[in-house]
Amino acid sequence: MTGSAAPAPSYLVAGRYRLVRQIGRGGMGAVWLARDTLLDRDVAVKQVLSTAGMSEEESLTNRQRAMREGRLAARLSHRNAIGMHDVALDGEDPWLVMEYLPSHSVADVLRDNNTIAPIEAAQIAAQVADAIAEAHASGIIHRDIKPANILIANTGRSVGLVKITDFGISRAKDDVSLTQTGIVTGTPAYFAPEVARGDEPGEASDVYSLGATLYTMVEGRPPYGDADNYIATLHRAASAQIDPPRRAGALEPVMLQLLEPAPAARPTMSEARDLLVQYAAGTLGTTEKVLTGLISTKPQRAVPARETIIPSNPGQSTPGYAPTMSRTPPPNTHPPTRVAPTTSGYAPRATPEPMPYPSNPSNPSMGYAPAQQQGYDPYSGYYQQPPQQSSNLGLAVAIFALLVLLTVIIAVIIVLTV
Repeated sequence: MTGSAAPAPSYLVAGRYRLVRQIGRGGMGAVWLARDTLLDRDVAVKQVLSTAGMSEEESLTNRQRAMREGRLAARLSHRNAIGMHDVALDGEDPWLVMEYLPSHSVADVLRDNNTIAPIEAAQIAAQVADAIAEAHASGIIHRDIKPANILIANTGRSVGLVKITDFGISRAKDDVSLTQTGIVTGTPAYFAPEVARGDEPGEASDVYSLGATLYTMVEGRPPYGDADNYIATLHRAASAQIDPPRRAGALEPVMLQLLEPAPAARPTMSEARDLLVQYAAGTLGTTEKVLTGLISTKPQRAVPARETIIPSNPGQSTPGYAPTMSRTPPPNTHPPTRVAPTTSGYAPRATPEPMPYPSNPSNPSMGYAPAQQQGYDPYSGYYQQPPQQSSNLGLAVAIFALLVLLTVIIAVIIVLTV
C-alpha cells in the first residue's frame, strides 16, 4: 500500500519504508518507527505535513524545506549525531528517513534524577560539542541544543552512546532563500541573549545553548530559572540574567565561558569542546575516554509514554518538529495538543520546543486547561499534562448525600409504623 492514503501501521512509504508504529507526533509532522525493506533495518521516518489541501506554491515550499533539511543533516556524519539516511517523496509528500536509536534523553534523566554529576555532564557536553563543531565546520548551525535533544542509547551494543538529534530547524549559514523574516526558532530557556533579542542565531549562539544545557545538567534547572512564565524567561535571556551556579565547583569557570553574554567573547565550539575535555580528563584520564566513553547515567525508572502539550505555529509549514516563535507577540496564539516521542527510540525534536507567546501571560497553560492541571517542564520546554484524578471532595459530598437520604428514609419508615 503506497500513495496518498493516510499513514498507518504497515503503510509503505515511497515503496520502501514499512511503518511499524508512531513514536512521536508534532504540529509539523509525525515520527514513525519503520522497517527499511530494502536494507532490512529499523529507521525513524519523519512525516512532513501532508501537502493535501495546500496551494501549489505552499506544496513546493514544503517539499523544498524537507529536501533542504535532509541535505543539511546528510552533510554531517559523526558518531555523536543522529544520521540522516534519505529524503523520500511519497506521492507529493516528503518524508525524512533517519537513524533509529532506542534511547532516553538527558531531559528524561533530569526529570528523574534532578541533576547529573559535573564530570559526566561535562563528558556529555564535550561529546555533543565534538559533533556540533563538525556541523559548524560544514556550515550548519543547530539552533536548538537542549537536554531533550541529547539522546543516550539504552539498548544493544551502543548502551551509553550520546547523540545529538533534531537538526529539524538547523540551517546552513548561507541559506537565506527559505528564511522567514521576523521568526526566531529554538527554546527560550536555552536562548543566547542575542537570539532572545531577535538576532539571527549563529555558531556563538549554539555555544551558549550548549552552556545553558550544561548548566541545567549540573544545577538541575535552566540558567534563567525554572519559572513557567516563559515571557519572563525570554526577558531574562535577553539581558543574560542567569542564576549563579551552586553545584558546578571546578566546572564553573568553563560553564561561564560558554555562557558569556557577548557572542564575540565566547569560545568557538571546538574551543568549548577542548575546555570541557580538559576538565573531564582530570578525572577520566584521557581525551579519548572523554570523547568516546559511554555514559552510565540513566533515568531511575523506565521512560513512560506521556501526553505533552507542545506549542506550534499552525501557519508555519516548515517541516520538522520545532515550531517558531515570533519576535513580536501574536494575539491569542493557542497551541494544539500533541504527543511527544517519549518511549524508547527516536526522541525529539523532543520536539518542539520553542514556545509562542501566550494569549494570557498570567496563564501559562495558554488557554487549553487551567494552569493547575498542567506543569511546565523546563528541560524540554513542554507542558506536561498529568493524568486526570478523581476528586476526593466530590466523593465525600456523594457519601454525605447518601447518608442524608438514608436518614430521611429511616425516619419516614419509623413515622409510618408508629
